[in-house]
Amino acid sequence: MMESSAIVDRKMTDGWIRALVEAIHSTPTHSVLYISGGASQALAWLMSVPGASNTVLESVIPYSRMSMIQLLGKVPTQFASRQTAEEMALLAYNRALKLSKPGSPVLGVGFTGSLATTHPKLGDHRFHVSTRTSDHLWVSTVTLTKGLRNREQEDRVSSHAIANACKVPTTFVSELTESEVPDECVKCFAETHTSDTERKIILSGSFNPLHEGHLKLLEVATSIFGDGYPCFEKSAINADKPPLTVSQIKDRVKQFEKVGEAD
Repeated sequence: MMESSAIVDRKMTDGWIRALVEAIHSTPTHSVLYISGGASQALAWLMSVPGASNTVLESVIPYSRMSMIQLLGKVPTQFASRQTAEEMALLAYNRALKLSKPGSPVLGVGFTGSLATTHPKLGDHRFHVSTRTSDHLWVSTVTLTKGLRNREQEDRVSSHAIANACKVPTTFVSELTESEVPDECVKCFAETHTSDTERKIILSGSFNPLHEGHLKLLEVATSIFGDGYPCFEKSAINADKPPLTVSQIKDRVKQFEKVGEAD
């Protein structure tokens, strides 16, 4: 008896998903995933294939609004947005650094979506996925065609995006239509090689708050070491303190902006 085309297609899809997850598990990268509003199947795929303990350090689903607020440390302007996904990825990355061994490559994944539900939605069906590593921030937004898929199918498509975000060298089969083109953006943080004459003089601290002593200390250090470029370094994670939230980091950075404006 011949199998239906739907069953054959699902078996083929399941085959490449397994191959993709196996490729993810074979990398040395350790990941933390923060997922809300969809992509639930991605976690099942990662956990169902042997080797998950080599890859997944932690997965958290801040599904309720209060759970998301506690994760972010603030009320987001919009719960399902690129900015929220980026902030979730950064928090996941910082968490991965804390859970992994020093020097291990880590990946933070943030996902937030607004997919089909029990009642019709006025807005778009969309999702945002972001990844953060030591040298880049990647974010992708996909707006789905309303009415084309049910909730389970939209969840599956968004789960594909989570798997693809890991960027392992393997075949990826997209179920998006031609009109559902991902809007992607990559920000790289890798610094170019600099000579000794372009070296930086760095003063680290909590800067809570920034005060005149910090400014004088860096000024003195610059006068001692000569032609280096003076920089302040704000650590997001300290061994003996809880990690800072994104909003706390932004507030402390604003102190330096105000000093610069005053000058």
